[in-house]
Amino acid sequence: MSPDSPQSYDLDELKQRVRGPEPRFFEFLRSPGLSGALYRLPAGSNDLQGPHLEDEVYLVIEGRARLRVGGEDRDVRPGLVLFIPANVRHAFVEIAEDLTLLALFSATDRPYDT
Repeated sequence: MSPDSPQSYDLDELKQRVRGPEPRFFEFLRSPGLSGALYRLPAGSNDLQGPHLEDEVYLVIEGRARLRVGGEDRDVRPGLVLFIPANVRHAFVEIAEDLTLLALFSATDRPYDT
């Protein structure tokens, strides 16, 4: 399939790719302007990610935790959409229930539309 053609992904199949007792990240989409991944953090695990060079949007698919951005914590639950600007330090903490997130990253070399 050409990277320029429309594609579809089955969420249940993607979730199978990140199952297990350790944090897992599976990138399923990469195009010049966008990348997409599923990110899973089991309950009690540590999120060791650092700031990203790209803007990022998370859709919380399942689980409960807190998102720490700077010195502020926010509750995370299924159905929330979270936006993290590029270069902002963030991490999921106090992961009470296995957390599965859809993560979308913008391209770093693409200027913002105004």
